[in-house]
Amino acid sequence: MMPPGLIVVLVIIAVIYVTRALRIVQQSEKGIVETLGQYSRTVGAGLAVIFPPFQRLRIVDMREQVIDVPPQDVITKDNVMVTVDAVIYFQITDPVKVVYNVANFGLASLKLAQTNLRNVLGDMDLDSTLTSREKINNQLRLVLDEATDKWGVKVTRVEIQKIDPPRDITDAMSKQMKAEREKRAAILEAEGLRQAAILRAEGSKQSAILEAEGKAEAIQRVADAEKYQISVVYDAIHTGRPTNDLIAIKYLEALEKVANGQATKVFLPLETTGVLGSVAGITELFKGKEAKEKK
Repeated sequence: MMPPGLIVVLVIIAVIYVTRALRIVQQSEKGIVETLGQYSRTVGAGLAVIFPPFQRLRIVDMREQVIDVPPQDVITKDNVMVTVDAVIYFQITDPVKVVYNVANFGLASLKLAQTNLRNVLGDMDLDSTLTSREKINNQLRLVLDEATDKWGVKVTRVEIQKIDPPRDITDAMSKQMKAEREKRAAILEAEGLRQAAILRAEGSKQSAILEAEGKAEAIQRVADAEKYQISVVYDAIHTGRPTNDLIAIKYLEALEKVANGQATKVFLPLETTGVLGSVAGITELFKGKEAKEKK
């Protein structure tokens, strides 16, 4: 029979062994089992059983991760030094490759990102780097994804956080932007004045046209009214069949109205010869009546 102390020691050793032999792999992880330092198998989420000290379990996080690329100075194609800050998002796709093909994936990815960031921005001028962030992101992602493929890593995206030009370049750009804004404001103001002048001219033109059309329509209506009046009088005269005597009397009445004016001379048309003859006839008629009355 073993001593109680030995039993306690054996129990403690058994508990420690079972604790090390039974490992739990989380949902977002993969386990790499190594037997005597050699890859044995890959285990998924759940309970994993190993046999220490001959086997060990290496846990690999399969979630998407981020690497912060510290700010660094980069010289552009037009020899301007800018400070660039970026972040890299990646996800492990093959836990075996990321464990055995690269010693320190984080450091290797960081140095690779810095090197390719200098290469990409070195082929672009300052204006392109400031306005083509999406293009830079895509180029860096393609380069890094191709380089890290053998490491079992997928680079999902690369984001340039900021690109800071030197202070003097920033001041010059600010002045240029201010001048450009003032130029656009002056152009817009001039365009507004031009449009206002055009609208005023169009309004004056339309007003003059409407006024002229109104006067023309009024003249036309007056002419139509006079035409209608003359037509009615003409029809009435010809329908009533007036004699020369009546016409002569009306003519004399018209002459009387003309004589009431301020004119000292009256000009008679040539066509009044027949009417004057009627007047002479009327005079003879009145003389005949007076002679009869005297008798």
